[in-house]
Amino acid sequence: MKRFHYPLVAATGAIGVLAGVCWLIGWQLAAGVIVAVFALGIAGLETVRMIRRLRHGVIGVDLLAVVAIVSTVLVGELLASWIIVLMLTGGEALEDFAQGRAERELKGLIDRAPRSAHRIASESGTIEEVAVGDVIVGDRLLVKPSEIVPVDGTLSPDTTAVEFDESSLTGESLPVEHHGGDLVLSGSINGSAAVTMTATADARHSQYQSIVLLVTEAASRPAPVVRLADRFALPFTAFALLLGATAWIVSGDPVRFAEVLVLATPCPLIIAAPIAFMAGMSRAAKNGVIVKGGAVLETLSRARSIVFDKTGTLTEGRPTITRFRTENGFTERELLRLAASAEQYSSHVLAESVIRSARDAGLELDDTDDAHEVATAGVEARFAGHDVLVGKLGFVAERASGATEYDLEPGELAISVAVDGVFAGAIIAHDGLRANATSTIADLLRRGARHIIMLTGDAPATAHAIAAQAGITDVRAGCLPADKVEAVARLDDRPVVMVGDGVNDAPVLAAADVGIAMGARGATAASDSADVVILLDDLSKTATAVRIGQDSVRIALQSIWIGIGLSVALMTTAAFGVIPAALGAGLQEAVDLVCILNALRALRDPVTPVRAPR
Repeated sequence: MKRFHYPLVAATGAIGVLAGVCWLIGWQLAAGVIVAVFALGIAGLETVRMIRRLRHGVIGVDLLAVVAIVSTVLVGELLASWIIVLMLTGGEALEDFAQGRAERELKGLIDRAPRSAHRIASESGTIEEVAVGDVIVGDRLLVKPSEIVPVDGTLSPDTTAVEFDESSLTGESLPVEHHGGDLVLSGSINGSAAVTMTATADARHSQYQSIVLLVTEAASRPAPVVRLADRFALPFTAFALLLGATAWIVSGDPVRFAEVLVLATPCPLIIAAPIAFMAGMSRAAKNGVIVKGGAVLETLSRARSIVFDKTGTLTEGRPTITRFRTENGFTERELLRLAASAEQYSSHVLAESVIRSARDAGLELDDTDDAHEVATAGVEARFAGHDVLVGKLGFVAERASGATEYDLEPGELAISVAVDGVFAGAIIAHDGLRANATSTIADLLRRGARHIIMLTGDAPATAHAIAAQAGITDVRAGCLPADKVEAVARLDDRPVVMVGDGVNDAPVLAAADVGIAMGARGATAASDSADVVILLDDLSKTATAVRIGQDSVRIALQSIWIGIGLSVALMTTAAFGVIPAALGAGLQEAVDLVCILNALRALRDPVTPVRAPR
């Protein structure tokens, strides 16, 4: 019936006006027949709807609405019948309005998706406007002032400081300054100067379009708690019918049964919970967190074990090269050049730092004849007939002789390198703890988490040093992807939330009850493994997601109980003949409004968002 709710509201209003005119000119019988026939017709539509739900194994509270309409018609309370019908048909329209209010942030993301780009022809230099879907990697693009960046890309090297508005991506209200060579993400809004850029991804794989896909998927997934009202359907229906029958028997007046039933209509139970969860998802999007459905919010609200990856999650993920250890005649520049050439084919956060260091040193990187990445371990590559291994000590030691473990300072890590089966040395990097990691963990513990665990593939010394700074006592180092999945599966205190980078941690993100991907760097935003994607490079958003989940569940349940409580109180009062049927129907409409307005409170964010560290 939902797609007909606006015509039905209009029809209900027209019937009310027609019946009122008939009543005023003395045609009371005609007025009564008009209302009775229309009300019974709506009751028939509700019955069909109820039967369809029963066929799918869902016991709802539709029966109360049908019984209320039929009983008020039979006892001659036709005004009450019309009010109940208006409430049912108007309730659909009211739900649509409230849901639209809750979806505003999500729809805003979709509506702003870039649709065209200005491509610069490689030979003539002329500019043509093309559909964003026609842009390919390597295209040179012009982004005019105040235009939306169409795809992910890097600014031309000669670009001076330019500000971009990234608020729709990250929730950060202040413009972000970028320079030549920086990566800019689709969906960002250019400032006051035209810039040129080179596309690094097509539209399908760019940040903003990935967010749109996530938002669309999120909006289509209902939460189990949305159907929480149906858990109360049987006892609530039984109570209402029993109370109405008792009032009828004791008073001997069948009108008393109708007076009770008009106050038992189900709109507060049906509408409130979906609105609360849609509002929570909208609030999360406004905070730079995309949640893939209300079911994820419900699970987040009960999180008991929080598992963190280390590199790029608890740490900044931007390691700085501090020193080199060379072996077997290799020089520092040769070691760095070989490592950076191989790391071009890695998705790990350390690869970017090695490549950046090599380019800053003026080194020219080699193109590989063959390369592949071993997840969480390292990269195997072949350059001009030489086999190069870059990665963890254990990964390199299995394939090269003389691999050496060096003494490291707290927070340091070693990137081992081997060439043609000979250990060449290690690049030592430092990746510090995020500034807000300790406060985020403390916040999660305050919100009900009982276990905080670090799972990492790094060496035990490095892992324990970072964990000690963050206040984590349960550390499991040297983990392969399968080890992480097994560790999460064996945790007894559930639900388990896993926080990682969305690429190397994809298997364990999928294995956890809720996987949260730190997706600020672009590629991870499209991860199918994660249930939650944090668009801002800010670990505190993990706690924000949990807080929003808890608020959404609390407000959904609160709205349901408000509806039940007010309905029971009013039904009990009506059982004594105090509330006429027509007045009761009007009071129930007020109960609907109270529940919906309360559910919309899930949109509000009482806490000022934490700014991401620069």
